[in-house]
Amino acid sequence: MPLAVPPSALAHTAPVSAVSRQSSVDSNLLPSLGDVSSQSLSPAAERRLGDRIMRSILRDPDIIDDPLVLEYIASVWTSLLAAARHRGEIGPDLEGVYAWRPFLVRERSVNAFALPGGYIGVHLGLLSMTRTPDELASVLAHEMSHVTQRHIARMISQSKQTSWVGLASMILGVLAASRAPQAAQAMIMGGQGMAIQGQLNFSRDMEREADRVGFGVLTDAGYSPGGMAQMFEQLQQASRLNDDGSYPYLRSHPLTTERIGEARARMGSQAWNAAIAPQADDAQTLLQMRHGLMAARARVLMDTRSISLQPLVRPPVLPDSATPVERLARQYMALLAATRLRDRGEVERTLAQARKEAEALPRSIQAEARRLLTLAEVDAGVETGRAAQAQATLQQALANPSSGLQSRGRPEIMALARTTLSLPDSRAEPGALQEVVNALQPHLSNQPEDAAAWTYLSSAWLRLNQPLRAVRAEAEASAATGDLQGAIDRVDAARKRFTQPTSSEVIELSVLDSRVTRWRQTMRDDSRDDL
Repeated sequence: MPLAVPPSALAHTAPVSAVSRQSSVDSNLLPSLGDVSSQSLSPAAERRLGDRIMRSILRDPDIIDDPLVLEYIASVWTSLLAAARHRGEIGPDLEGVYAWRPFLVRERSVNAFALPGGYIGVHLGLLSMTRTPDELASVLAHEMSHVTQRHIARMISQSKQTSWVGLASMILGVLAASRAPQAAQAMIMGGQGMAIQGQLNFSRDMEREADRVGFGVLTDAGYSPGGMAQMFEQLQQASRLNDDGSYPYLRSHPLTTERIGEARARMGSQAWNAAIAPQADDAQTLLQMRHGLMAARARVLMDTRSISLQPLVRPPVLPDSATPVERLARQYMALLAATRLRDRGEVERTLAQARKEAEALPRSIQAEARRLLTLAEVDAGVETGRAAQAQATLQQALANPSSGLQSRGRPEIMALARTTLSLPDSRAEPGALQEVVNALQPHLSNQPEDAAAWTYLSSAWLRLNQPLRAVRAEAEASAATGDLQGAIDRVDAARKRFTQPTSSEVIELSVLDSRVTRWRQTMRDDSRDDL
């Protein structure tokens, strides 16, 4: 699903029926499924298109960076990628070309979508409503299959008039719709979004192919064969009970009776039984716990207004039949909501209750529960003005192998940077700041697109009295969010400031010059409305 509008945008857009959606694509114009040779848009060109679109949308405030949710989504995504490679769905022509990168959208609506070049957007509303990792994996496997089968390229290749500018305009309008529907609609129309939406709605044949290939990827990755059928049935039932436009996934992926029947048929009787009563081994319980807590986290993050957070702090009591994982997830959600509300009393109460619930889990998975609760405690300390206490808690946990924390994990690295940099200058010792630098630099060498990490590194260098290094990190942060001109402006300002650089500063400036050359070339490429 390359594009779907949230409910507020749908209110201004004529609904597209399944019949009109199918007729919007003349199947005679499509190459036969699986025939790559007849596609005019190469994988490299599609990736360039995807990169351009991402540079246009990354600065939108609804594209969010939550290290823990992204870590979980990435773990599911990585397992599906491995299965797709093993099955031969990802060949050499796609392997090193596409981004294969999921990202998060702060939206309550249930949706996920693929963009050109292997970028996959996941709405927090989707994660929050899925009950199992298998259901989430089924959606990601389906979206991945749209990418691996080159459906997006085929749709774009049909129209010689489709431009990346128009596509980016449409997507920006979609993301803005929940905040300002009228302005968003103007942006969508200005970007010729109505036509583009029609061009990117997949045909029924493509949907069936994504179902079939996605099912194989899902099961080969070790997820329940019933995950896809269960997700389809849950979406259909939920939308019938509450058809308020909260399920844009169904508008771009209409659940015909045929598709649901095929999903059920693929399960088989034994797979259905396994899906209803999965083996409760430690690995399955661990996966379910991580999913349950991240779904709870998504419920808090997708709407951080006080009016939405207050009910989450004191949610309805669970029935006696609730599992330990469900009870822990409920307290974790309350803890995160109390943190966002900066309610110290509720933070302490819910943290104590969550720890008590974690003790009821199998001993072999308690370490991961402790890890997530410790990171939540650290975050709460910073949010409620107790950064020094949060830093001490984190340092103690990192030094304790039984805490479950991973010193090289991105959530831990970001927590270390945040707690240290939240301290007043008088409390942040050079040694602690250098520790932050030492953690961030190797991380960024592996993930140079991590804008938040670059921002933290810039702050650390500035407080260590390394202004030029701080400028470079700040410029890299701007570039990572798609603001190439902002990155160039920061370097130009540094050039004017450091007119008589030291020998070490000369080296740093030469690196910046090289980066500016690359950024300028990218901007020139983006200014051309071609691939």
